[in-house]
Amino acid sequence: QVQLVESGGGLVQAGGSLRLSCAASGRGFSSYTIGWFRQAPGKERDFVVGISWSGINTRYTDSVKGRFTISRDNAKNTVYLQMNSLKPEDTAVYYCAASPLRFPPITDKEYTYWGQGTQVTVSS
Repeated sequence: QVQLVESGGGLVQAGGSLRLSCAASGRGFSSYTIGWFRQAPGKERDFVVGISWSGINTRYTDSVKGRFTISRDNAKNTVYLQMNSLKPEDTAVYYCAASPLRFPPITDKEYTYWGQGTQVTVSS
């Protein structure tokens, strides 16, 4: 069982930056692939970025490539999402999730554990 807690969300102007954290408790965190998803009002929850258990493999959705960077520190049981050059369309609730698969899947059904989400709002 893994429990995930996101933090770091907030209100930022377009062009600004935020760093989200996903802190885990429970056993086996370092063996899980971690993904970040986001859900805007009235829209489906979409994959944003994922990182394998080792940190070697990452996967980004096209709209955030070059702006977002995912990393993990297994010693601290934490995954980070650095978000730069934020745009109003990045506004959403951001969720982190854990998957037992080796390479980050893009479908939410492949993720077993989920955090409660953190709100990111980017003003224009």
